[in-house]
Amino acid sequence: MKFPGKRKNKHYFPVTEKGRESADPHFLQTEPFYLVGIDQLLVDIECEVEPEFLSRHSLKKGESQILNDQVAEAVYRDLKAKGKILGEYAGGSVGNTLHNYSILSDERSVALGAITRNITLGDYAFKYIRNTSSKVDLSYLQPSENPMGRAMCFVTPDGERTFGISKGCMNDLTPEFIPEEVIEKASALLISAYLLREEKDPIFSSTVKACEIALKAKVPVVMTLGTSFLIESKRDFFRKFIEKYVTCVAMNDQEALALTGLNDPLLAAQDTLDLADLVLLTVGAHGLYLGGYVDEKFARKTTYKLHTKSIVDYNKYEFSRPMRKEECEKPIKIYTHINPFLGGPMIIKNTNGAGDGALAAILHDLGARKYHQAKVPNSPKNLVNSLSYSSLSQISKYANRVSFEVLAQNSPRLARALPEREDSLQEAYWDA
Repeated sequence: MKFPGKRKNKHYFPVTEKGRESADPHFLQTEPFYLVGIDQLLVDIECEVEPEFLSRHSLKKGESQILNDQVAEAVYRDLKAKGKILGEYAGGSVGNTLHNYSILSDERSVALGAITRNITLGDYAFKYIRNTSSKVDLSYLQPSENPMGRAMCFVTPDGERTFGISKGCMNDLTPEFIPEEVIEKASALLISAYLLREEKDPIFSSTVKACEIALKAKVPVVMTLGTSFLIESKRDFFRKFIEKYVTCVAMNDQEALALTGLNDPLLAAQDTLDLADLVLLTVGAHGLYLGGYVDEKFARKTTYKLHTKSIVDYNKYEFSRPMRKEECEKPIKIYTHINPFLGGPMIIKNTNGAGDGALAAILHDLGARKYHQAKVPNSPKNLVNSLSYSSLSQISKYANRVSFEVLAQNSPRLARALPEREDSLQEAYWDA
């Protein structure tokens, strides 16, 4: 596994001190270091159309609407025939994160979900597979007779965007296709709030089953909230669900407001820590916040300047590695904040996926923790049963850097790992 973030050589592996590395050369080959994610598999289709096209297919301009499978197929064929499609891309929040995790860590990840049984060369289901890293294991997907889910974005000459969503088979995943042994050995289970939208959908009960397995096996459950409207409409449900199952919550400021009722990001993170053990809160141009727990005896004070906002000296223990609250004798809530890397890219073409990129970095760090425990079992790091390999401060740097890379391109999926070498300004940033 690649280790997360840019670091000085002393932090890299293998370490040279005697007695810290495993004596068994085959030890690592049998150890799993993968991430599992459940997703509503979706293809994003972008196209340029005239207003008459929207009228012909009864699409309301400037709005987002649900299309049944028959209408979506008719629209898609019309777009194809007229050459109006600009691009077809693999989508889905969890799918984006699994892909980015595998790119960053150079490790396997496992996707669970439903995909259409009939895939032909060049169709949108084929495009989903083609645009997904080969290290994302799709062999556990459930085949469905229904078409694949599609999210169509219609751009008219005036720049107005109209959306049409076809569910297809995106909710068809049944509990029988949740592999218990795969989840039990994973470094983390990744889910999204979208999976829990409708209790009658098969994917709802499948997600709950997966979370039950993870909870029993003590596998961290990481949940991305996805949309403030959904969280606001089922606020009590999601708070109870997070409190019961979720280890880490990832959200933006609007989703945090919907979940907690608090508009201040630090206070929202503080409130969410009453439900979960770790919080990622992205605030757009204001960077991101991380919150977690550490046992008082393992708390490490920052060497950076102390900052006070709605919480006095909130970053005091940001050099600590976050832990599960239940593992702490005297739990302390810890926080860190970081502004956008180098102020953000000069040109931002698309903000879609920046939060997913940050979450992929955190998941990489959680996976690196499990890898390190197996690789160097006698390491002093293992004296603390932490969730992550890195400190809260270091994780924020890494997550911030990955977000920058996503924002600098026109796709939520990384095309490559982070550069091996950075310019002097970037190196100074990482070494800080």
